[in-house]
Amino acid sequence: MSFDLGTPVNTALFVYILYSVQRIIFPPAPSKPTTAAHEFKAGYSWMPKAHPPTVLFKIYTPKTLEPFDGKDGGRILLAINGTVFDVTGGRNFYGPNGMYGNFAGRDASRGMAKQSFDLEMLTPVDQPLDKLEDLRPEEIDNMKGWIEHFSNKYIICGKLVENNAI
Repeated sequence: MSFDLGTPVNTALFVYILYSVQRIIFPPAPSKPTTAAHEFKAGYSWMPKAHPPTVLFKIYTPKTLEPFDGKDGGRILLAINGTVFDVTGGRNFYGPNGMYGNFAGRDASRGMAKQSFDLEMLTPVDQPLDKLEDLRPEEIDNMKGWIEHFSNKYIICGKLVENNAI
């Protein structure tokens, strides 16, 4: 099989290959913009409509955590294995009408471990914290996976302790 430049297809391919090699070896000089972008002429003067509230690390009990359920547009906090997360940014999931809404303002450890959103997964706020002693190893691993997910996505804003601890 030989290469014949006499055919139009071969000639076109040969010219294209030469042109491509030339552009790789000798790239064109970058052109300088003639005008500044209009959005930066006045500098960086934008400001957000409102700054997010400052989040302080606090100690929570089940009773002090309960008001942070996202109702009336408020903050949404939930706890997993003693760590309290500010999940306000995930209002669609953890807010009053979200699919995980029953975990808002509560200790969600058992529900996250068992992948259950049922209300019986929640310990009443006036009872001691769930010790989670009856969880199987795969449920504990599942809960740890949720903790890792939340730690990477949301702000850790506190620690959950027993009601009489503070």
